[in-house]
Amino acid sequence: MRICFMRNALQHRILVLDGAMGTQIQRYNLREEDYRGERFADCTILQRGNNDLLCLTQPQIISEIHRAYLEAGADIIETCTFNAQRISMEEYGMAGHVREINLAATALARAAADEFTARNPEKPRFVAGSVGPTPKTCSMSPDVNNPAFRALTFDDLADAYIEQMTALIEGGVDALLIETIFDTLNAKAAIYAAHKAMEQCGKSVEIMLSATVADISGRTLSGQTISAFMASVAHAGMLSIGLNCSFGAAQLKPYLQEISKRADCYVSAYPNAGLPNEMGLYDETPETMAAQVKQYIDEQLVNIIGGCCGTSPAHIAAYGKLVENATPRKPLPQNTHLQLAGLELVEI
Repeated sequence: MRICFMRNALQHRILVLDGAMGTQIQRYNLREEDYRGERFADCTILQRGNNDLLCLTQPQIISEIHRAYLEAGADIIETCTFNAQRISMEEYGMAGHVREINLAATALARAAADEFTARNPEKPRFVAGSVGPTPKTCSMSPDVNNPAFRALTFDDLADAYIEQMTALIEGGVDALLIETIFDTLNAKAAIYAAHKAMEQCGKSVEIMLSATVADISGRTLSGQTISAFMASVAHAGMLSIGLNCSFGAAQLKPYLQEISKRADCYVSAYPNAGLPNEMGLYDETPETMAAQVKQYIDEQLVNIIGGCCGTSPAHIAAYGKLVENATPRKPLPQNTHLQLAGLELVEI
């Protein structure tokens, strides 16, 4: 039922996605022992920085962050599961806890979203299961002396995603948000896994895709243009496609325009709060960022707008007046031309 509501809502208004989870966690100044909690106190591998583990060891913090974004007006909140698949969790020695982390993360987000929906049923809140790209790539070799070497196979990656996504779906997410895509082959493994996970669970949820461009050339890290990337994932049957991370809103706009003029589904964008400074911090204020995002809305480029690195509930709250009574972008008719994609798009 919630899936129908989500699509219905997007037909009538622009939905607001939450902001950065990591930025908010950093404000708690957590120590190693905070990440471990009592349960993992004897773990031999350092856990500081393993934010997804906090869903088990410090669930009250994750709940507070979800609630802060909902209070700020977010329609969609993401689960704290960006790295919660076994490929990333193996680095922390937590691969055996992947299912538990995803179930716990979904329960926290679901409870917060349902609470705010109950307060105002006319503004339903949705949960997107965050699915990150992993630190490894299927398309490129990490060894410059052996271009044929791969750190993992497509099947390994798909199996890891299926494990994560099955737990997210069973936990009650409305959508799977495959985000920060830098390698299209990784994304294709995630898309395959999403359909397999839904099949195993006997339940359908929406699929959302969000890529990141590597530099001002507008290409992904694996070398594809935005148009080529879109052709490569056109089979996904997705609710939305868009961009996140990468740059600030102003620098991201040309690549978002390219997506908007081609997409036959809804379009999302959640840029960084500008580019990081020499200390690795993000300086763009909510007011400055909102002024840039206003151009997205005025030009009807987006259906979903949020924030990535460096954004906070204050940034998300600044979007409220921008989306109020704004006209959402209309998806284009399906393209029936033959589209082929390597690094570039060929359309016949």
